[in-house]
Amino acid sequence: MNGATASKEFLMIQKLIEDKCGIVLGQEKAFLLESKLSKMLEESDFMSFDDLYRKICYWNDPEIVDLVIEAVTIKETFWFRDKTPWQILEELLLPTYIKELRDGSRDKVRIWSAACSYGQEPYSVAMCIDNYLEREGFMDIKLSSFEILATDISRTALQTAEAGIFDNISILRGLDDHYKYRYFQNKGRIWRIDDRIKESIQFRQFNLINEFFEKFDLIFFRNVLMYFSERLKKEMLNKINMSLDPHGIFFIGSSELLNDYNLYFSMEHYKNGIYFKAK
Repeated sequence: MNGATASKEFLMIQKLIEDKCGIVLGQEKAFLLESKLSKMLEESDFMSFDDLYRKICYWNDPEIVDLVIEAVTIKETFWFRDKTPWQILEELLLPTYIKELRDGSRDKVRIWSAACSYGQEPYSVAMCIDNYLEREGFMDIKLSSFEILATDISRTALQTAEAGIFDNISILRGLDDHYKYRYFQNKGRIWRIDDRIKESIQFRQFNLINEFFEKFDLIFFRNVLMYFSERLKKEMLNKINMSLDPHGIFFIGSSELLNDYNLYFSMEHYKNGIYFKAK
């Protein structure tokens, strides 16, 4: 992209992306945007950026908007990403949840993995819970007591996630041999996750910007806020607060910084990790 028209195109698409899915692409990301959209143009019927620009502006076609969002959304993900959330889940949260399930003070634990991409995070959650229940010998508490919702704005990412099939490269990103051989079947160049784990998760296309959040006990909102503007971050914090049950917990990414959280949450520390608890 270059010249006045290119600048206009970039600003228009930049605003579209922020309005539709909250991702802020500053001027320094112009090359990245051009690269991603160039690939999209090669795979579509659009003749040029100008053609794409006009069709977005004047046709208002939701399918075209979806194509742009698919092209620019970031789908970077790992199994069991970072260590501390899983330590906190196993050592602090699961013992509490299981006690409450046993004494009847709750009948379900609701967990949400937001912006789940190809599904590694929600599958990690399900495997972590299932492994913990078996390791600790809980015969009366089942994985079905935990409702896990996984959402993403990308339709194609969710299709991959729901299939539960991963190649030899993606299966190695953070997954140790214990989980790999216990919960996956090797089919040559692919690995298929156990149906019981796959069926424990509900996948749903979801736009964080304009859809209503449900109520949850635990929210994984990791490596999401870092792509939002400060205004949208504040809106998201308010939404998260309204979506957490009393004393509910949420996680952010290990490299993320969260300002103005203390209006709704307290920051809690455990070992080398942090989590946020609803006040």
